[in-house]
Amino acid sequence: MKRIWGIFAALSALSATLLSLPFLVPGVGPFSLVGLIPLLAMDRLADREGVKRLWPWHYLTFVLWNAATTFWVCNATVGGGIFAVLANSLQMSLVFGLFRLGKRKMKGALPYIFLAAAWIAWERWYLTSAQISWPWLVLGNSFATNVKAVQWYEWTGTLGGSLWVWACNLSLFGILASLRDGSWKSRFNPIARFSAVLSCLLLFTVPPVVSRIMFSRYEGTAETLETVIAQPNIDPYNKFQAMSQEEQDSLLIRQISPYITERDTSGGDPLLILAPETFTSGLITRDIGSSPTVQRFHSLLRDHPGVNLLFGATSYTLIPSQARPTPYARPLQEGLWYDSHNSALIADGRGRDEIYHKSKLVVGVEMMPYPALFRPIDELLGGVMGRDVGQKERSVLNFQDFGPDGATTATVPIGCAICYESVYGEFCTGYVKAGATVLSVITNDAWWGDTPGYRQHLAYSSLRAIETRRDIARCANTGISAFINQRGEIVSKTSWWEQETLTGTVHPNSFVTFFVRHGDITGRICTFVFLLLLLALLVRCIIPESQR
Repeated sequence: MKRIWGIFAALSALSATLLSLPFLVPGVGPFSLVGLIPLLAMDRLADREGVKRLWPWHYLTFVLWNAATTFWVCNATVGGGIFAVLANSLQMSLVFGLFRLGKRKMKGALPYIFLAAAWIAWERWYLTSAQISWPWLVLGNSFATNVKAVQWYEWTGTLGGSLWVWACNLSLFGILASLRDGSWKSRFNPIARFSAVLSCLLLFTVPPVVSRIMFSRYEGTAETLETVIAQPNIDPYNKFQAMSQEEQDSLLIRQISPYITERDTSGGDPLLILAPETFTSGLITRDIGSSPTVQRFHSLLRDHPGVNLLFGATSYTLIPSQARPTPYARPLQEGLWYDSHNSALIADGRGRDEIYHKSKLVVGVEMMPYPALFRPIDELLGGVMGRDVGQKERSVLNFQDFGPDGATTATVPIGCAICYESVYGEFCTGYVKAGATVLSVITNDAWWGDTPGYRQHLAYSSLRAIETRRDIARCANTGISAFINQRGEIVSKTSWWEQETLTGTVHPNSFVTFFVRHGDITGRICTFVFLLLLLALLVRCIIPESQR
């Protein structure tokens, strides 16, 4: 038994390593195409050796994978980081355990189809429905730094990549398992063997070849919008201890003013300026103009028609009410409550403001999941969980150029994903459906320190660019800020933990991709297949075989 445990430990470590490398080392996404084979081999070995309790070993595999790739969450919250690793691993392990149950009642390849469909259905649930959601390790994200291999995400989205991972792993595993148990020649004739090998080769090679062709032939749009990305590099842990909001405003204004002056002297082309997430605070949504920061920005832009500033803010909506008006409202004084928001605003020299509230919120820090259950607990603990309120539908922030008379002469709708929102592919298509021809991401990734976390977050924006075929201007408080083109390439970027200003252009695009138009068809089909097979499994578990 010790020998078997040693083999299990080696297979567990090998699978965790192969699955982790694409999230840690740029350009090695293809490792995920074989990363599940050791785990599947462990399952097959357990059946052959009569090992009934495999759960600790596949749970260990998932814990190692999660810990190796997302340990950095502990830099922001130790408890939250440990919970994320253990809880996410548990859900992965439950999916695999369901597959193990299915093998007892299903024959042939059906349990493996059930496993792949169940996994992708779970990933879709994470991406669309779950209030406690942590889709960081969706298998399709493995290729975030291999954009030349996944240009077809404009059709399928990221879960198309998850399906590719499962198809390649299961195809190659099937051949290896047949060779191992001697059934390769005894059960399959030469035509069947040739077909199996050819199908496996095509699964591994056709998607990246098609993608390379798409990459080489794709042409972006010609229209341009000059853009400046300001990375002020303010330590978020000492944001207000180190300097006041007025000092932060002055820092940003000093940072961007030379580019406004240069723009004026070079012909006055329209100019978009980006500042990071939660740059300012204390903004009242129904009286935005009362914010000293907004007043200073309006004053700065007043003499510069065609310059717009997009920035992040912590904002509040005041609600007069004797009783709690919303599940997340906090009391301010007798008869007055407030909802808090993580917001993005765009402003220009005419005093115009538009606002968008982040709605994909970080569990615990920004959002209390299932408030009916958790609010009483949170209030007993002194209100430690975040209660931000987001808006239900995506909306755009309109860049507007205007003439001397104040009349708008050009408009560019911009979708602004705030931090965590940029991880959700189908969610981000909502900006395009709302009219966005350019995407932006404003974020603050310094909470995690100099770890793989901020690099992973940056890479996921490349997938959003491919899925929507939109240029992305990404502004991070402390790095990494970047320009990403419609093919998902990072055109230019800043350094980590440096005050920098990045200049470039974005290219508005009105083309609507198949993925934007039709959504996550891959996830929906896999969910349907999973539910059908789950129903069949339940029937087989409930009704004895003799009665079927």
